[in-house]
Amino acid sequence: MGRRRRCLSAGSFVDDAEEDGAELEWPFGRLDELGRDELRATAYEIFFTACRSSPGFGGRSPAYHNPSETTATGAAAGDAAGRPSSGGGANMAVSSRIKRALGLRTRRAAHMRPMTHLGSPAMSPAMSSLGGGGGAMGGAGSSAGKVKQRPMTSAEIMRQQMGVTELRETRLRKTLVRTLVGQAGKRAEAIILPLELLRHLKPSEFNDPQEYHVWQRRQLKVLEAGLILHPSIPLDRMNTAAARFSEIVSASELRPIDTSKNSETMRTLCNCVMALAWRTHIGPPVEVCHWADGFPLNEYLYLALLRSIFDLRDETVVLDEVDELLELMKKTWSILGINRMIHNVCFTWVLFEQYIATGQVEPDLIAAALAMLVEVANDARRPDREPGYVRALSAALATMQGWAEKRLLEYHDWFDKVTIGMMENVLRLALSTAKIISEDSSIAGGAGVFAEFGTPASTKFSLVNRVEHYIRTSMKSTFTKIFENENGKIDSMVVEVDEDPNDTLVNLAKETEKLAMFEKENYSHILKRWHPVPTVVAAVTLHHCFGIVLKQHLERVTGLTNELVRVLHTAGKLEKKLVQMAVEDSADAEDGGKRIMGEMISFEVDSVILNLMKNWIDERLRMGRECVFRAKETETWNPKSKSEPYAQSAVDLMKLAKVTVDEFFEIQVSGRDELVQKLADGLDSLFQDYISFVASCGSKQSYIPALPQLTRCNQDSMVLQLWKKAATPCKAGIDPGLLHAPCKAGIDRRSFHPVRMPGGAGDITNHPRPTASRGTQRLYVRLNTLHYLLGVLHSIDKSLSFFSRPGPSPSPRTPMLSRRRAAGPTHFDLARSTVHAAILHVAEVAANRLIFLDSSQSFYDSLYVGSVAEARIRPTLRILKQNLSLLVSVLTDRAQPLAVKEIMKASFEAFLMVLLAGGSGRAFARTDHDMIAEDIANLKRVFCTSGEGLLSEEVVQKEAAVSDGVVSLMCLPTEKLVEEFSIMACEASGLGRSMERVPMPPTTGRWHRSDPNTVLRVLCHRNDDVANRFLKRAFDLPKRR
Repeated sequence: MGRRRRCLSAGSFVDDAEEDGAELEWPFGRLDELGRDELRATAYEIFFTACRSSPGFGGRSPAYHNPSETTATGAAAGDAAGRPSSGGGANMAVSSRIKRALGLRTRRAAHMRPMTHLGSPAMSPAMSSLGGGGGAMGGAGSSAGKVKQRPMTSAEIMRQQMGVTELRETRLRKTLVRTLVGQAGKRAEAIILPLELLRHLKPSEFNDPQEYHVWQRRQLKVLEAGLILHPSIPLDRMNTAAARFSEIVSASELRPIDTSKNSETMRTLCNCVMALAWRTHIGPPVEVCHWADGFPLNEYLYLALLRSIFDLRDETVVLDEVDELLELMKKTWSILGINRMIHNVCFTWVLFEQYIATGQVEPDLIAAALAMLVEVANDARRPDREPGYVRALSAALATMQGWAEKRLLEYHDWFDKVTIGMMENVLRLALSTAKIISEDSSIAGGAGVFAEFGTPASTKFSLVNRVEHYIRTSMKSTFTKIFENENGKIDSMVVEVDEDPNDTLVNLAKETEKLAMFEKENYSHILKRWHPVPTVVAAVTLHHCFGIVLKQHLERVTGLTNELVRVLHTAGKLEKKLVQMAVEDSADAEDGGKRIMGEMISFEVDSVILNLMKNWIDERLRMGRECVFRAKETETWNPKSKSEPYAQSAVDLMKLAKVTVDEFFEIQVSGRDELVQKLADGLDSLFQDYISFVASCGSKQSYIPALPQLTRCNQDSMVLQLWKKAATPCKAGIDPGLLHAPCKAGIDRRSFHPVRMPGGAGDITNHPRPTASRGTQRLYVRLNTLHYLLGVLHSIDKSLSFFSRPGPSPSPRTPMLSRRRAAGPTHFDLARSTVHAAILHVAEVAANRLIFLDSSQSFYDSLYVGSVAEARIRPTLRILKQNLSLLVSVLTDRAQPLAVKEIMKASFEAFLMVLLAGGSGRAFARTDHDMIAEDIANLKRVFCTSGEGLLSEEVVQKEAAVSDGVVSLMCLPTEKLVEEFSIMACEASGLGRSMERVPMPPTTGRWHRSDPNTVLRVLCHRNDDVANRFLKRAFDLPKRR
């Protein structure tokens, strides 16, 4: 997770900062005119000039620095013979006051310089390069054959650190001697050093003209930068001295200018430089020239000096002589316009810059920078801040804060388990700089100098809020990268285009949990020093991020699946883990992290699953309603196939219902009882709607003929009329509206014409065919459909009851042996009762249609018409058997018993109507009883022998009991019938056994031997005078015509 970039070298400036891969921006503005080496050379010249009166720079005896003399261990210096000192060591106590205050370690060895055997202060580089023996310096004067060493002076250390040769220093010393002839007390800030160097150094003092030209150009560019481009005192554009000076600088690009005494160019140059450098602010004049104190030139030059405090052998170490070197650098302040406050800013920056440049391997450097920031913060509160200081401070703080916050806003990328130790110092740096900037804004009443120079400042600074911002931003950034990088695999470079979004979410949840744990174990203990509940912030942030992704995913899903449920369950587990982490972290907090935890809006996984399940159920029920509606529009009640003799719409509906139930239980959710009931109620409503549609086939009453008017039997006229009307259609008892009944499709009206043949009623061939019409056969398909519905309904109900029982829900693929333990079906009781009623209703309609409509010619319209002997029931039974055979071949096994039973009941009903409501074409004598009894017995025998035991003899006898009772009345004498009728009628009307006046009994349609209306109808069809006279006297019934 941590990452490294190429670091800057110790002496890099803005040009190097802009190189590819640089990670630190230069804060002090651009200075394109001068390069790094030119600035360093100029900085040393200023430093040497300012320190000319110090030991080692002028004529005084140099002061040698031996760190061993000032260490806390009190070690003695070398012996009088000049034995070299051991110098500092890694375990030696720090001798520098500054290093001790900043917590910096000492270097491993002191800077030493070879000496002559005579004790001369120094050797030339050429001499120092000679070996210890065999040379001119290694004769008898040194018995050990070694060159003696001494500690280096501050001047020598500085020259070595700045990379200045002795030749260049010699030239500089000569120039100062020539410049100060007769002016030994002249102050350094009154010397325009580049001008003096141009005046006193001649081309002959350089190795070649090219070297001199380069040197001269540097001096002129320094003057141009300090006097014209970056002056400390604003310059008028119309200044003539500046214009003439610029012309001279431009002319020097091609060849060196003449700097001799009599040179007009040199004289003009001197006049221009003096005029520009000695300009002053409004106020009393001071003897200070301004040629190197403009921003940012002065910062560049001073930073070039400050960088010399780092050991060239180990750039992470500050020289032990830093105290003396900084004290010497202080002498340049007046020339460069530096003060203590600016020095603190620059020194802080140099320490920080060196930490970055050396690869961030030395934490002491950033710790020292943090220590200096305390001084900088104190200086920033002072009211007497100069504009130059404000510019330097704002630039440095903004850069340091930007660098630190860049890492903290993505600290998961910058700090891993190896580099996490650096995070604390980076965090301190960001908070310290932010605090200084914020305090400046608050002190200045919201409009501080930082705002003036473009540095953002917070009006109200809070360490807690700042750290919380870092946590939230870094967590969001890391989460986003995990989400965008193939299921959270950060190192993967291959992304699956067709990756299942559900798998992506599951993997994302796992990676999010890992990220939360990594945060808690590695970062939270550091962040807790500034924030009371950092883990809570991280957990809430991750919860919010994952919640957004989850919400977007849920908005795109089209239906509930097992994969989606798995995503939601994984999200629920993640939420519980994050909440647990937050609760544990906030246990010791003052407010328990309530403010932050209040931002954690629950995923409400259970509620989401419940709602999705409800939506899924609603969608399936909608599909079911469409299926029912489509059936109502297109169903023709043709069997799907011979093996599946039921409607295709029923197959589609029940298949949808079964698939819905199976998929419902394949979705692993908890607390499904409420959902099971919702699904069952919806399916139950669908089933009832479809069952009602199947049962909407009319009523059996529409097929039963209307009862004719009661009349007295008049045999003479009746026989004559029958023969006259033999060729006319017989429509007795047929309701004219029956032809337009809804379930008589496919029935030709011509089929209602009875055919009388000598052999019997309706016998038109020796091989009768079934008379069941297409409409009746479609009713059989409806019956099959209802029984199919009942079977599948029972299976679905068992599944619902089994999978919704208490305990873990088994899979729909559980073996049937295990399912037998389930409780009985309970969810579709209403639909079940509805389908049973529908089966009975359709069976009744089909039976009555078959007997009263399809078989009317052979049964009701022809049986016993004319006389009993001539119209017996045998032909009718032959056709009935054919119809029963057709029924058995069309209906399923489960549908056959009830259908045959209903046909039997309809047949007995038709037989009774022939006897009791046969119309004027039928008359019976007492002598006909035996034939009629034989016919009814044959009719019963047909149903007892039909199919393979579809109806038992007991059932047939029970259903035929009424018919047998009515037939038994026909064998009674007329007087007996009249007597029984009179008693029944009087008792039924409440008159007791009074025979004075017999009331007319109501027609109930429920034929029975003890029913007075039934006995009355037997009398109406009795062909004798006693019955005729009784009916005339009692009710004045008309004769038949």
